[in-house]
Amino acid sequence: MSATTTARPASAEETGRRIEEILDRLSASGEPANVAAAEELVRCLMDFYGNGLARVLHLLSAAPGEPLPRLLGDELVASLLVLHDLHPEDRDTRIGRALDSVRRHDLEVAGFDEETGTLRLRSAASGGCGCGSGSGAREAAETALACFAPEVTVVEVEPAPTLLQIGTKAR
Repeated sequence: MSATTTARPASAEETGRRIEEILDRLSASGEPANVAAAEELVRCLMDFYGNGLARVLHLLSAAPGEPLPRLLGDELVASLLVLHDLHPEDRDTRIGRALDSVRRHDLEVAGFDEETGTLRLRSAASGGCGCGSGSGAREAAETALACFAPEVTVVEVEPAPTLLQIGTKAR
């Protein structure tokens, strides 16, 4: 096995050894800032995956019954599953799950452009003046979608039709 191979290690011990070898190679390069950045990256990834595993264990032991809905509904676990292409739900289901998590904004899907990653949402309700809280709704949707559906790269929120617009269409 060469030093630059990308084959997946077979065990935690082998993974640890490979990480040490890579850090040693970086250290030998004479760039202390690169070594520090690599060590920080390893710590950050270890924390992320450690928190994900802890969450999985907590969710599995939290309550009797079917654990899959609890796992898929958790932002951290869902993001790990999506990151590794292991999430069992399709994109549209994950988008729906994300929007369910920001239910107070009452958003519905108006369309998704796969080429640009743009998700168009519509406010399902309006305060009557057409001045809804589009920015807050968009930000909440973007945050939820980042965990559940990262293929959505742009979120646009259209306001709900106002009473005036609805009355004009009826004529």
